[in-house]
Amino acid sequence: MAMVVLVVGGGRVGAALALRLEQVGHRVVIVESEAARVEDLSSDVVGVEVVAGDGTDPAVLEGVGIRTVDAVAAVTGDDARILVIAALARFEFAVPRTIARVIDPDHAWLFDETMGVDIVVDQAEILTRLIMEEMSVGDVMTLVKLHRGDLTLLEERVPAGSPADGRSLAELQLPPACSLVAVIRDDEVLVTRGSLRLRAGDDVLAIAHAGTVVDLARALAGPDHR
Repeated sequence: MAMVVLVVGGGRVGAALALRLEQVGHRVVIVESEAARVEDLSSDVVGVEVVAGDGTDPAVLEGVGIRTVDAVAAVTGDDARILVIAALARFEFAVPRTIARVIDPDHAWLFDETMGVDIVVDQAEILTRLIMEEMSVGDVMTLVKLHRGDLTLLEERVPAGSPADGRSLAELQLPPACSLVAVIRDDEVLVTRGSLRLRAGDDVLAIAHAGTVVDLARALAGPDHR
């Protein structure tokens, strides 16, 4: 289902995000405050609407149609501005989903639902988790940390020789604080019905509590997985 996404901040992160969303069929609008950057974006992100303006100004947000978007991604280069954007999106304009990027890890504690943030992208935290999880649970990869209940969106590949290979999802012994989201097989996204049988090479997407990552990895790769 195609979405309408407002990206506030047209730097490298915002431009890359907008371009990828547009390429998979979503409608994207970028709001960028620097005039010179707006000119560059017009050629860098072909197919994406680019608007010059201050994303912390409610009138600017109203003018780009924030009341009709499905999600707002606040990815400017300043934490204070990002929090203002998220709060406006959630509390002033009732946007269904808000995503905020953390610049300074010391400010990460501010990015929660009370500030209007649904999903926080803390790059330092994600890198730390990737390093630690790579050392402890092999192929499991943290894609994004969710703020609710210390949850993470994970990707785990079913390796050759895994006891999960050939088993149905209903037969797997998954940890209780874990929910499978999708199975990706040969570039095809498969719905996680209980009757679906896994194959070696499948990439499994799951939402799990941080403390159950090892258990999830072992359920998909075997009890000897490290």
